[in-house]
Amino acid sequence: MAPREDLLIGEDGRARCWWHGGHADYAHYHDREWGRPVVDDRRLFEKICLEGFQAGLSWLTILRKREHFRDAFAQFDIEEVARFGASDVERLLSNRGIVRHRGKIESTINNAQRARELRDEHGSLARFFWSHEPSAAKRPPRISRQVIGELGSTPASTALAKALKRQGWSFVGPTTVYAFMQAMGLVNDHVEGCFVREEAEAERDALERP
Repeated sequence: MAPREDLLIGEDGRARCWWHGGHADYAHYHDREWGRPVVDDRRLFEKICLEGFQAGLSWLTILRKREHFRDAFAQFDIEEVARFGASDVERLLSNRGIVRHRGKIESTINNAQRARELRDEHGSLARFFWSHEPSAAKRPPRISRQVIGELGSTPASTALAKALKRQGWSFVGPTTVYAFMQAMGLVNDHVEGCFVREEAEAERDALERP
């Protein structure tokens, strides 16, 4: 039985990971997206960029600005963002709907260019990212709030971060990359007792790795 502090019971009677804090939009994200495996290049690119924007902030802050980010960054179309120039940076710095941080904006444009190169080299971003999925033997036997608090970064996220940095990516440290891996289903960090855990694991089991 999962410890009480690991879970929140919603009005629907379902047990969820504690971290959504009872916020309806955050709970929806928890239920429908977080930890479910993703192999779509645009969604993978979007998420790793938004994780970079999150640095120093909460994910809830970024989640609530996500539609503004999508509008500002051409729905995170890799080819389009890779073509952004100095005038686009200035345009984005005046956009109050997003996080107006020059370094992170310029990083997103740079990372789109690097993503294009990775895609050309590996066939897809998904193939590159999923090649860094850790084996079951290297994962904790049980996932709890305490275990997640102790993870932060892992050998797999450190290896992926180093691989990205060698390719010229920025704002992709091991902690940022591990949050990306959690969200995109490369690992299943829903705690024991959360109703999504089994659903996410079933989706992972059925997934045809790229």
